[in-house]
Amino acid sequence: MDLGIAGRRALVLGGNRGIGFGIAKALAAEGVDVAIAARDPERLAAAAAELRAEGRSTRAPRIETATIDLAQTAALPGVAQRLAENFGPIDILVNNTGGPAYGGAAGRPIEEWRDRFQDMVLSVIALTDSLLPAMRARRWGRILTVISSGVIQPIPVLAISNSLRASIVGWSKTLAAEVAPDRVTVNVLVPGRIDTERVRLTDEHVAARDNISAAEAARRSHAGIPIGRYGTIDEIGAVAAFVASEPARYMTGSMVRVDGSIVRSW
Repeated sequence: MDLGIAGRRALVLGGNRGIGFGIAKALAAEGVDVAIAARDPERLAAAAAELRAEGRSTRAPRIETATIDLAQTAALPGVAQRLAENFGPIDILVNNTGGPAYGGAAGRPIEEWRDRFQDMVLSVIALTDSLLPAMRARRWGRILTVISSGVIQPIPVLAISNSLRASIVGWSKTLAAEVAPDRVTVNVLVPGRIDTERVRLTDEHVAARDNISAAEAARRSHAGIPIGRYGTIDEIGAVAAFVASEPARYMTGSMVRVDGSIVRSW
C-alpha cells in the first residue's frame, strides 16, 4: 500500500531511541525526510546513522538531527523556526516526550508536578503551535502525539504520567476540530507495553517494590497482556506511519491504541 508521504518532512521527538526511533524508522522507510530530536547529541548521531543504513525505501530519505531540550519551553519557537529554515517546513510532527520519575500520586513535591507539566505538556503545545501555522497555510499536516495507556487504565507506579498525559488528550481532541478544515489531522497514539528501555526500567522498579527479580516482573507483565508479550517498536512504528499517511486523511481527533489488548475497555 502506497502511504503517499514520500518526500514529506517529519520531526520526531525522542527519535533517538525506543518508540520514537521505531516511528522515525517507519517514516523513513516510506521515503519521508526525518529529523530526529532529543537532548543527547551522541545518541542522536548513532540513531541517525542507523536510520541512514536502513535504506528500505525506493527514495533515499534525508535524515537529520536536532538537539532539543523540551524543558526549555521558551526556546522552542526559535528552535522550530531554525529547523524549518535548515530542514524545510515540517509536514508531520510526532510529539513524543520522556516519562517522569516513578511513584504514586500522593505526597509528590508540587515542584515536581510543575516541572513535569513544563516538559511533558507545555513543550508539546509550544512546539505544535510553532509549526502549525505553516501546515495550515499549506493545507496539509499531521500531528501525532504519543502518550500512554495509563490515561485510560492508570498504571500504579506512574501517577504523574497518568495525570499529565491525560491533559494532552483533551488538548489534542480540541485542536483536531479547530484545524480539520485546513486538512491538518491531530491524533493520539496510545502504546501499551512496548519493548523499550523505559518498559524494562518499569519492570525493574516493580521488581524492587515487590522484592522479586526483574525477569519475574516481566513474566507477570506478559501474563497480563492477552497477546502474551510486549509489542515491538516496529509494530508501533507501522501504525504511526499509517496515521500520518495520505490514505488516513479522514482520521482525526482519535486515540489509536497499540496495546495487545492490555486495556480491558473500549
